Amino acid sequence: MARIVVLGAGFAGLWAAIGAARKRDEIGAVSDIEICVIDRNPYHNIRVRNYEVDLREVAIPLPKLLDPVGVRHEIGEVEAIDPVWREISLVTSSGERTLAYDRLVLALGSEVMRPDIPGLAEHAFDVDTYVAALRLEDHLASLGRSAPAPGRSTVVVVGAGFTGIEVAAEMPDRLARAGIAGSRRIILVDPNPAVGATIGALARPIIETALAALDVETRLGVRVVSVEAAGIRLSSGEFIPAQTVIWCAGMRASPLAARFPDARDRLGRLLVDPFMRVADVGGVFAAGDVASSVVDGLHPTVMSCQFARPMGRFAGHNVVADLAGLPMLPLRIDWYVTVLDLGGWGALYTEGWDREVKATGQAAKATKNIINRKRIYPPLTGSKDELFAAAAPTVQAPPPTYGAPRR
Repeated sequence: MARIVVLGAGFAGLWAAIGAARKRDEIGAVSDIEICVIDRNPYHNIRVRNYEVDLREVAIPLPKLLDPVGVRHEIGEVEAIDPVWREISLVTSSGERTLAYDRLVLALGSEVMRPDIPGLAEHAFDVDTYVAALRLEDHLASLGRSAPAPGRSTVVVVGAGFTGIEVAAEMPDRLARAGIAGSRRIILVDPNPAVGATIGALARPIIETALAALDVETRLGVRVVSVEAAGIRLSSGEFIPAQTVIWCAGMRASPLAARFPDARDRLGRLLVDPFMRVADVGGVFAAGDVASSVVDGLHPTVMSCQFARPMGRFAGHNVVADLAGLPMLPLRIDWYVTVLDLGGWGALYTEGWDREVKATGQAAKATKNIINRKRIYPPLTGSKDELFAAAAPTVQAPPPTYGAPRR
């Protein structure tokens, strides 16, 4: 029996596995092809919701999603990949082992960058994973139960990009839920001279307006010198007393991508063709944040579930087609949107790579809620047919917009 191994059960890995099972079923090869998913966790994390107030629905057990489609899943930490011998070295609860594959889908995603800053590892929080998000939630709840102290009601978010802005904008509601009332400070720190440097000049005034309405302070053009138990020290010389520092300063592809001798971009992502194949490495596909593909003839994908999900669906379809000697399908995506959550103020919806503003405030928030709570979720009914329908190698239409921009 041939074996397809999918490494990672995030947005790309989950849909690669279900997409592969769909194609396997379509060609009648269920008894000839085994599909196995390896992930360090027993759940699929709706990662883009890790910043939110309520985390109850952001982790979905893998058996609920993979058992109905006949995909085996195993908890393990990937230590090494040998593309020559087509073997994976794993660490599992029962010890170290190797797993052979005939085809591999690399979907190990990305991780937050953690530079060598004194005290960062010991004292900072993040929302990169579900476990990290729960740790932050527990910390805030603990502060809510504690007596007033210097820095207790101050939150410093480092990184004024997409994630950092969403974390900062949601923080007033998170502090209120934790019972931290009265005078509160939320401070957004970034080395760039403006917030949302990568989001574009058209969107920036909306972001600045929202942050001001939420009383989020900024410290721009400065770097973090150290993170301490009592607060954070900046390159400007300022020390901000704070018991909560949240690190959101940049992402990079899984370090395991470096095990392949292929071209990678500045984020460490493997370059893949329109079929999601890694160049010059036989039998290896890659999708999601660990991969970069030019999907419209001009622009490479960005680290976003908007791209990870279709990349996964096409990788899953194509890995089975490749194994069976059948034609593969190229992925092409001709649209790009961003929907930035701005907490109680609303949201920001842009279209195109120049990020033209199409909706703001509560109109854009309605779209964000549809995305975060419906659009990016797999079917939860346990129905094989519904899961297969959702895994078809197609590209969804852009999400809906409601109303005109609020200026």
